[in-house]
Amino acid sequence: MLRAARALLWGRGPTAALAVSTNSLLRPRVREPPAHVQVDRWTEKRALFGVYDNVGILGNFQAHPKDLIRGPKWLRGWRGNELQRCIRKKKMVGDRMFDQDYKNLVKRIRFLYRRYNHTKLRH
Repeated sequence: MLRAARALLWGRGPTAALAVSTNSLLRPRVREPPAHVQVDRWTEKRALFGVYDNVGILGNFQAHPKDLIRGPKWLRGWRGNELQRCIRKKKMVGDRMFDQDYKNLVKRIRFLYRRYNHTKLRH
């Protein structure tokens, strides 16, 4: 009975069935708002956001925030995709790399070069 009434109300039956009165069992379900998610406001990323914004003001603009970044020399203050990063690494420290690491880097560059050129958008 319930299935037949539901089928009639949702348009699977004849159009004359639209005049059927709704039962208390057929009331539309009201969705509740999503539960509140407690966010940690003091994660390291949020706590240190904008920490280097005032380096220029307090240091007479002698130090740039990219100079304070720790990491490999070829990545400091630089942005790019993986292929560009590998090419840059090969250019800057390729002569000082171990033989197997250098071969693996060259293989990765060849693979990424083919992949980026094969999957680029063509109009």
